Amino acid sequence: MPETTEGIEFDELGICRACNSSEQKMHISWEERSKDLSEILDKARIEAKKKNSPYDCMVPISGGKDSMYQLHVMVKVYKMRVLAVTASHNWYSKIGWYNLMNAIEVFDVDHMMYTPSRSTVNTAAKNSLQAIGDVCWHCHSGIGAYSLHVATKFNIPLLIWGESIAESSGRASYFNPIRKFDRDYFRKVSAKISPEEFAKNEDEKRRYKLFEPPSQEECEKAGVWGIHLGDFLFWDEERQTEFIKEKYNWKEDLIEGTYKGYKSAECIMPGLHDFTNYLKRGYGRATFHASLDVRTGLLSRSDAMLLAEKYDQIEPQVLEYYLEITGMNKDEFYEIIKSKREEAIKNKQIPVKNVTHNIHKKPFVLEFIDEIQSQE
Repeated sequence: MPETTEGIEFDELGICRACNSSEQKMHISWEERSKDLSEILDKARIEAKKKNSPYDCMVPISGGKDSMYQLHVMVKVYKMRVLAVTASHNWYSKIGWYNLMNAIEVFDVDHMMYTPSRSTVNTAAKNSLQAIGDVCWHCHSGIGAYSLHVATKFNIPLLIWGESIAESSGRASYFNPIRKFDRDYFRKVSAKISPEEFAKNEDEKRRYKLFEPPSQEECEKAGVWGIHLGDFLFWDEERQTEFIKEKYNWKEDLIEGTYKGYKSAECIMPGLHDFTNYLKRGYGRATFHASLDVRTGLLSRSDAMLLAEKYDQIEPQVLEYYLEITGMNKDEFYEIIKSKREEAIKNKQIPVKNVTHNIHKKPFVLEFIDEIQSQE
């Protein structure tokens, strides 16, 4: 992984934690880990019956590949009674919406979703760039906050997440996984700042109420905690994606900024999210994916470098849509990112390559509205 990766740590040999985790993965007894998972789920069932709860656990889902596999494991393999919960970013692609609805139907699970209004999303997207250096604060914050709101209000202690943090970002390792999902976890990992800090006025504070997690007392009373399935099951996203495509008709999509079609297929914005990371830290999603593929033996490092160079630097088409919904112009966008880059990596200069596009990508809901209006 690039040394500008946020939170990266290197050992005394100069090896990063993500690579060390990849090494650990080969020496773990996954049979023992699966027994640990069975014990955790058995206890959750017993506890749910004692509390007369309708659900054994909660599975936060987006409709992405991990969501589908999480539900397969929980419902089909372990026969858990699941509540699926979605904090919508309200930027769904057509394929993403299909995948989400298909998951709910295929696994026959109860489902709850919070969808912020279009104006709330647009305002948050504009504020997000200056606040945290990418456009997705409402998604980062909403996933954690809404899941905790539902967990505390319906007394569902156990949250089931997907791939291990060790698998991708290296924020933890397989030998030291994260098990505690308190109210500050997502803020520290991705949201960065609280709704109170993020809001610019009283009206926005009201708008962002559901992006504020429940109190620490509420979380402790409900005993909320969580696990990543990737800490208990050998996680192979390539094979898992092949499986859910064949078994459940899950669909890939064209994803800007990378050579893979299954990461963040539920959203139209990953290309812009990752492009801001490229401008700040010198690498985008293609580098991230290629690094993982090198660690798993799917790519040589030289081929990975070629893919990163090909995809990372391309300005995404969806930037035009972002400028449209926020009222910003391209110069403002790049100036803000330049300042965030200087904050993030100080004196390491990364060139910005401008590529002009005229295609606007809109959430399919807005495309549908446009079609209706044109017919009228």
